[in-house]
Amino acid sequence: MLTTPFTELVGCRFPLQQAGMGGAGTPELAAAVADAGALGMVNLVGVPAEQVELTLDDLADRTSGTVGMNVLMPFIDLASVEMAASRVRVVEFFYDDPDAGLVRRVHDGGALAAWQVGSVDEASAAAAAGCDFVVAQGTEAGGHVRGSVSLLPLLDAVLESVDVPVVAAGGISTARGVAAVLAAGASAARVGTRFLATHEANVHPAYADALLKASAGDTVLTTAFSVMWPEAPHRVLRSCVEAAQALPDDPVGETTIGGTRVPLPRFSVPAPTRDTTGHIAAMALYAGESVGAVRTVMPAGDVVRELAEGAERLLRAFR
Repeated sequence: MLTTPFTELVGCRFPLQQAGMGGAGTPELAAAVADAGALGMVNLVGVPAEQVELTLDDLADRTSGTVGMNVLMPFIDLASVEMAASRVRVVEFFYDDPDAGLVRRVHDGGALAAWQVGSVDEASAAAAAGCDFVVAQGTEAGGHVRGSVSLLPLLDAVLESVDVPVVAAGGISTARGVAAVLAAGASAARVGTRFLATHEANVHPAYADALLKASAGDTVLTTAFSVMWPEAPHRVLRSCVEAAQALPDDPVGETTIGGTRVPLPRFSVPAPTRDTTGHIAAMALYAGESVGAVRTVMPAGDVVRELAEGAERLLRAFR
C-alpha cells in the first residue's frame, strides 16, 4: 500500500481524502470512504451542536475507519467544533485566515487540526498556527475556491514553505491525477467532484446527471452564487449560471438545512440535494475541472479503490 506522512499521521490506508462538499458530504459518504481506507469527511454546516454530537456518535458506530469534519469559517459554530474534536480524527477549517486559538481547541479535544489554503502565505500561517497538515487547493477545484493559482504551481511552492504534510486538492478525479500529485511530493490527494457521483452522496439526481454529461470546459470560476456567502469565488457548471440568469423566479426552490425546510433565493449558495425541489438546473451545481472523468454513479468505496489502487500501479511502474 502507498504509505506517506499523511497516512501515518491520520491513520488511514490510502493517501486519499474526500472533500467536505457541503450538503453532499453525508455521514453515509464519509463512512463508506473511511471503510474503504481513505479519510472520509462530513460537513455539518447549519446543524445545531446537539445534532452534531448525535451525528458524529452515529458515524463512529458506522465505521472503524478514519473520519473528519469540515468547518466553513463563515458559518463556524464553536460548540460544534469542540464537539467534533472529541469525536473525529481530523477537524479541518476553510475560508479564513488560520487561527491558532481554533487549532488549540481542536488539539485540546484530541483531534488533528488541518487548514485548506489557497496561497503560500496562508499555508505558512496554518503551519505556524500549529496545524498538523495543510490542504493546498488549486483553482481547478469545484466548490468554493480560496486562491488564484492552479494546483501544481501552488503545490510546488507550498511544499517548499512548510514542514507539515501537504494534501493536494483541485482537479483530481482519476488514478493518474492522484499519482501525479503524489509523485510531485504531496502526501495525499483530496477528491471532491468524483465523490459527488456516488450512491452515498446527497446529490439531486438532476445534478448528478449534469455532472455525468459535463467536461472540463463546462465549468466556470465565478462569484455568481453569492447569496448567503457574499463575493466568495466558486467553480460551478456554466449551465447553472446561465439558467439562473434566465430565470425570473425568486425563490428558485426549497431545500433542507439543519433539519429545517427553507426557501432558496436565486443565486444562493446551497447545491441541490435529494430533497431539494424547484428549478434544479438554476441552482449552484458545483464541479471541478476534473468533471470530465466523472462518467458513472458508483459506490464510494469503489471510487476509493479505483483511485488508490490505480495510483499505486502507476507509481510502481515508474520505480
